[in-house]
Amino acid sequence: MSVADFYNAADQLLNPNLVGDRADRLAVIYRSGEHSYGEVNQQVNRFANLLHNLGIQQEQRILLALNDNLDFITCFLGAIRAGAVPVPVNTLLTEDDFAYLLSDSRARLLVVSEALEGTLRQAAENQSFLKYFLVSTRQQNRSDALADAISGLSDRFQTAPTRKDDAAFWLYTSGTTGKPKGAIHLQTHLLATAECYAREILNITENDRVFSAAKLFFAYGLGNALTFPFSVGATSVLLEEKATDESVQRTLDRFRPTLFFGVPTLYAMMLNHKRFPIAGKNSLMLCISAGEALPETLLTRWRDATGLEILDGIGSTEMLHIFISNRSGEIAPGTSGKPVQGYAARILDEKGSPVAGGEMGDLYIRGPSAATGYWNLRDRTRDSFQGHWMKTGDKYLQTPQGDYQNAGRSDDLLKVGGIYVSPMEVENALLRHPCVAEAAVVGAPDRDNLTKPKAFVVLSDPSLRQNEKDLERTLIEHVRHTLADYKRPRWVVFLDELPKTATGKIQRFRLRETDTASASQASIE
Repeated sequence: MSVADFYNAADQLLNPNLVGDRADRLAVIYRSGEHSYGEVNQQVNRFANLLHNLGIQQEQRILLALNDNLDFITCFLGAIRAGAVPVPVNTLLTEDDFAYLLSDSRARLLVVSEALEGTLRQAAENQSFLKYFLVSTRQQNRSDALADAISGLSDRFQTAPTRKDDAAFWLYTSGTTGKPKGAIHLQTHLLATAECYAREILNITENDRVFSAAKLFFAYGLGNALTFPFSVGATSVLLEEKATDESVQRTLDRFRPTLFFGVPTLYAMMLNHKRFPIAGKNSLMLCISAGEALPETLLTRWRDATGLEILDGIGSTEMLHIFISNRSGEIAPGTSGKPVQGYAARILDEKGSPVAGGEMGDLYIRGPSAATGYWNLRDRTRDSFQGHWMKTGDKYLQTPQGDYQNAGRSDDLLKVGGIYVSPMEVENALLRHPCVAEAAVVGAPDRDNLTKPKAFVVLSDPSLRQNEKDLERTLIEHVRHTLADYKRPRWVVFLDELPKTATGKIQRFRLRETDTASASQASIE
């Protein structure tokens, strides 16, 4: 293979940071320690040598169920450098979920954080492809400890002969509409997201400290906490534990990051925290949101309290990171902004024709980080990946100013009286009422078995639930005077919290499964 043909994502991210005194720059910092780029590179090479010694061959998969720390980065980049294919997975899954992913990926090696060992041991039973099991642990003298396995191995490694179009890693979709799907990403995809988004939209530099509440095993978190900082020699601030308002605020206080990546739910939680980052009294320069649409009211509250912008955008596992985004100083509240440089978007109707301006349709995207398809799912691949374009599964419309406005997932849309209703539009109307902290809207049958909007609400003050019936009518009337009458919710159910995924996305399918409003229940007219 000629030099021109060679391309390896791990080399692209690490090697520029090893030149001269750059190797001494701080790459990773978290509660358990800090590590320079030189130290990270040595650990990566040791793990690559381990894979070689174990006989893990090029293109074979290894499954990573790891918390955010040096071991995740070591294993992820070490596998890519060795030509193997790392498959990071959600650490919050069940035993059955892990068993499915092990079987589907045909992983030869499993590396897990110690806290997950019991669950993964069970999931690993009777897995015919799995040969090795390693644990990320601080315990010493364990035969299965990752640290012991790579200790003493050479910190030099000859990178595997990979090319641009070789598979570099997989990421599984969240599986909200069925079994998770393994999206296959190529060697060039990581750096493509850094060049198109991190440099163009964020203007990230080597002087930044980057903190992502979204975990490394998600596409969003992988870009935020690894690809972006490593692409310019910045510092990644990691949080090993669960991201809560308290743990995030503690990390902000201690490590003083300049860029922060969160999700709408977390921003809402942080606004109520006792040590909330007040304007002029924190290190942050810019905040970013993705995962689900950022309500305009939340954007305004955050900006008023902190003086900071939140750049809302939309990305996906299949596209690896954000492909439509707001820009600093050019925010269009309530929208995802405009396509990122290098990406193109279009909105089509059910027949595949472009919709008229302001009309809702299916969002399609194309760009340099699109997955090649789903592992062993030919029909699903054909449905989603159509030539150069990928059907995102999101409903969108375009404003007169050219910004793209999210109308929700296609599966979440309601059809009321023959007219499509976006649940997000109703949710945003509810959020404008001062009593409402969070809201989710789904379709529910009335007594005539016709679909009507049903709202689930978390109140800003729990004591307000003492008068639920009156408050229900108040909120319905609030929406009635804000939106077209047919869009108003017919029922309002008050909850202590909304069901969410590990990334903070509202799980509307779980709300649809509730039996609180049956077909026999009368709606409020």
